[in-house]
Amino acid sequence: MGQHFLGNLSWRKRILESLPRAANEPWVEIGAGHGEMTQLLAENGRRVIAIEADPLLAAGLKNNAARWGDVEVAEGDVLRPDLKKIVGRDFRVYGNLPYYITSPILHQLFTCADQLASIHIVIQQEVAERIVAGPGRRDYGYLSAACQFYTRPEIAFRIPPGAFRPPPRVNSALVHMTIPGERAALKVADEKQFLEFIGACFDQKRKTLRNNLRAVMPDGRIHAVLADCGLRSDARAEQLSLAQFAALFAQIR
Repeated sequence: MGQHFLGNLSWRKRILESLPRAANEPWVEIGAGHGEMTQLLAENGRRVIAIEADPLLAAGLKNNAARWGDVEVAEGDVLRPDLKKIVGRDFRVYGNLPYYITSPILHQLFTCADQLASIHIVIQQEVAERIVAGPGRRDYGYLSAACQFYTRPEIAFRIPPGAFRPPPRVNSALVHMTIPGERAALKVADEKQFLEFIGACFDQKRKTLRNNLRAVMPDGRIHAVLADCGLRSDARAEQLSLAQFAALFAQIR
């Protein structure tokens, strides 16, 4: 299932030490595996809801849950459960995510933004760099904008392949994502449409905004809207901050 388990105890402890560890905050763990981090997260009486899609791994977690503390094992795909109903209160998230579904998992978590305190994920380093990239950077794109809309992401540290079993062919990184992001200040009326709009702006990164937006409005209107927002006619999506995207979105709604 594309999983690489954190087999190295030293790295697990280093990750734990970097996390918020208030005793009364529940955690949702995504991809709990064999419980490599589950037991550590449950220390000091913390409630942990461990989500695991692999039936054999979930069975092993259930066998160990009672002796680890307040651990509930939820067998299934994290893209399907309603986390707000499962947890029932504000919570934090930790996950060692399969690299190929990092973006869908993050978008699922963002639907719970009002109940999330923070997200802490181990992911492919290349994806981590895209998440934290700012306007004007080569790695800045739709994923950067979406993550920074909901959170304030930062790379805590890099993790080498040897920390995992089996070792992945790429480097990894732990990313801390604190809530809220720029969403709180921008107060966008329709968040779903706003993210779809940003996606359209980044549809073909090498093209200008004018070219990408021709699918949603006439060229003459695009030119006027860009001018009203103080943007050049040859501006590209990768140059725009979230505040500029919000101003542009307000003009075209």
